Amino acid sequence: MTPLSHGASLAHDPLLAHDPLWPRAGSWPSADDAAPDAGRWDAVILGAPAARTSLSPTGADATPAAVREALRRYSPTLLGPPPVDLAEALRIADAGDVADPDGPDGERRLRERTAGLAARSDLVVALGGDNSITLSVAQGAGASGLVTLDAHLDLRDGESNGSPVRRLIEGGLDPARIVQIGIADFANSVAYAQRAADLGIRVVTLDELRRRGIADVVAEAREVAGAGAGATGGAHASSIHLDIDVDVCDRAVAPGCPASVPGGFAAWELRALVRAIAADPRVGSADIVEVDATADAPDGRTVRLAALCVLELLAGLYARKESS
Repeated sequence: MTPLSHGASLAHDPLLAHDPLWPRAGSWPSADDAAPDAGRWDAVILGAPAARTSLSPTGADATPAAVREALRRYSPTLLGPPPVDLAEALRIADAGDVADPDGPDGERRLRERTAGLAARSDLVVALGGDNSITLSVAQGAGASGLVTLDAHLDLRDGESNGSPVRRLIEGGLDPARIVQIGIADFANSVAYAQRAADLGIRVVTLDELRRRGIADVVAEAREVAGAGAGATGGAHASSIHLDIDVDVCDRAVAPGCPASVPGGFAAWELRALVRAIAADPRVGSADIVEVDATADAPDGRTVRLAALCVLELLAGLYARKESS
């Protein structure tokens, strides 16, 4: 199903009220259509329904479609003042899904698709799927710095949703330009924590974030991950990848994340971090991962939070354009 037909079907959802003065997010044109007049998209959404290498049983491959549907529950409006409709202020497109992004061939297809989209947009937003997609999306976007919002270090041996950070380093990413925010007690091992320290990764634990505050941690993350990067944005100048692993949140907020634990981020903390980091013009790609739409609460709270993260990324993108 194409993004346009998907959006059209949701537009007639009888459970959603219709009001011509209250537009809904998510009805974006296909990225395969002609480029906008300016020749580039501001942001492109890409589905990456990976699930086969997950360490926990998951239906994360159902999540990109679920997030697109959840977007229809929200308005693309920032209140300002003045109020701004992001769908009008930004050129946003949907590139559909990369089929079967697991395994070597799938990772190659995802990497190549991301690279093509990054060449004609300022921000590629990949909807997972599990955390394994971070490898291909970051590499495809040409990222030379990484910020993760995650309870886990993702430095495991092997090839799984628990190993993308290690695999990125083995692929050439400088660990001194990696910042991991929200790393939690009782969610990692001594061996992998020591591995992070030995590699020189900047780890900001959940407790440290709350002690220092979001603004201070974001400023450090931008400095570390963006060291030596161009600050003007545009093709190949943006070099930071933002990995949004929703299981960094409290399990009450994100019951649809197999590895979320009680006591993690509140929803507002995740949203504030996403918007603040995305406001940096060096952020050229992001992923939203580890949500299992098939295991969510009846009210869909985890998928809805993931959809709001898409909108927070767009809000950060708008903020950077307004300040440039």
